[in-house]
Amino acid sequence: MAGVQEENGAPMKTGSDGEFCSQATLKLENLLNKSMRIHMTDGRTLVGLFLCSDRDCNVILGSAQEFLKPTDSFSQGEPRILGLAMIPGHHVVSIEVESDSLLPSQYL
Repeated sequence: MAGVQEENGAPMKTGSDGEFCSQATLKLENLLNKSMRIHMTDGRTLVGLFLCSDRDCNVILGSAQEFLKPTDSFSQGEPRILGLAMIPGHHVVSIEVESDSLLPSQYL
């Protein structure tokens, strides 16, 4: 086999199960079920568990909570519980992975 490439030209490598995976795909897989904070273009912030994304950079969060921008009069109140939320990729300003969710969980 000569060289296998994705549609965008990024080189691919074989994963542990024999399937082809890009480095970006492997990085995303490591973030599955981690807590993320997503800042949106309208000033809102959503916090939830990263479940999946697609080629358009749309993000699906589980157990999501919405925090309004700090200038709103309601910003001091409780966050709004959304549950399952889809954030369109064109509304994403930044994504932060919560550091405590990166630590390996220890079971007793």
